[in-house]
Amino acid sequence: MTGSNATLAGAFPAHLVHDVRAVLAVMPDLQHPPMSPFSVEVAGEAVSIPSRIYNDELPADAQHGLTATQRLILHCLYSRHGDGMIRQRHVEQIVRSGEPWVVPFVVQLVGEYVVEVLEAIRIGLSDVATPGSAQRILYGDFIARNPSYFARTERRVVSYWSCYYRHQYPTFGTYPGCLILELLRAAAADRTGRRWPRHTPPGLTSTLSPCMPTAPPSPP
Repeated sequence: MTGSNATLAGAFPAHLVHDVRAVLAVMPDLQHPPMSPFSVEVAGEAVSIPSRIYNDELPADAQHGLTATQRLILHCLYSRHGDGMIRQRHVEQIVRSGEPWVVPFVVQLVGEYVVEVLEAIRIGLSDVATPGSAQRILYGDFIARNPSYFARTERRVVSYWSCYYRHQYPTFGTYPGCLILELLRAAAADRTGRRWPRHTPPGLTSTLSPCMPTAPPSPP
């Protein structure tokens, strides 16, 4: 594989390498190298996922030869696209998946700035609210394995709310990103048997000054 393809392959567990290669073989060539990968643990294995990719979208008819797993990989990769509308289209295809390796692609988008994407995730993660559900266990396990990454995600949610959405959602607790974080914290608490730490304001009006982020936002 080329260097860029190897970077994309590293976003998935090793047992998927042949499926990832099949997907990369049909994807249009990269316009720019993948940007700023972030590392997380998925079911005991380290993966490194790009913050952004810049391939053109694959035409729908070119997906027909892919297996269900390969289409899921494809949607995960395009959920990292530089175009927010493309990210939204593809996260809607993965958010209800029960595969552990899909989870970081969804959680990363929680810490980004397109509110329509956040709404799609909030709807798709509705089962996280149900104690004992497969989705709650899945997301709780991921957060329990990646506490520092999740804390950084929380701070990014506050940053983008403060900079771009404070007028639309004057109370942080009503912002879609906050609502998702509450679900994910509860899932992590269930999984670990302890109260999960909070790195955001409570569901009340925050005293943060506008556009004073608590951490650097993720790449656009």
